[in-house]
Amino acid sequence: MSGLEVVKHGHACLTVVKDGRRLVIDPGVWTEPEALERADAVLVTHEHADHVDQAALRAALAARPELQVWTNPAFEDFFEAPHGRMHVVQDGETFDAAGFTVRAVGDWHAEVHADLPRVRNVGFVVDERVFHPGDALTFPGVELDVLAVPLHGPWVKTAELVDWVRLVAPRHTLAIHDALLSEKGLDLMDRLLGPGGPGTGATYARLAAGESLTVD
Repeated sequence: MSGLEVVKHGHACLTVVKDGRRLVIDPGVWTEPEALERADAVLVTHEHADHVDQAALRAALAARPELQVWTNPAFEDFFEAPHGRMHVVQDGETFDAAGFTVRAVGDWHAEVHADLPRVRNVGFVVDERVFHPGDALTFPGVELDVLAVPLHGPWVKTAELVDWVRLVAPRHTLAIHDALLSEKGLDLMDRLLGPGGPGTGATYARLAAGESLTVD
């Protein structure tokens, strides 16, 4: 089994690296622009700007004719990609993206409030080893090496995060969705999801932008 490197970028963006290929997930407006520069493929969980910077993605597609995007069925209503370079996937579908095997999981964004409409959201399981859920606590249905855990948002409740990690039972958790937290808030979440909290059964890492976690 090939080793994987998971690189953390700003807020919700991760890059999964294998054999020199780079799969970028959710490069949003709070993600450093260079995250897209060497992408071989891009996955977008949903349309919210903190998960996809449409201008940056459009520029990357223009600069690199081989670059392609996979996303949920609703995003094509918000983003016009060059013909044949954006692919729509739904829950349960498996596809190849730049040499990675990717499985789509889930249909909807977590509820923020009953009075607010929900948007489509699809999570991505990469090589059956790494799961980025977007903005939903869905179940990937496989033993994972790395589970990306959204630390904070208007839809996030810490008790649900802990129980979700316990249910998924990954080897490692990697913090994402953290741009709105102060250092004090980040420290608190580190304690709750790390060794000082109620316990999840997984190791916990919160990385600075550009840092990575390698799994064999």
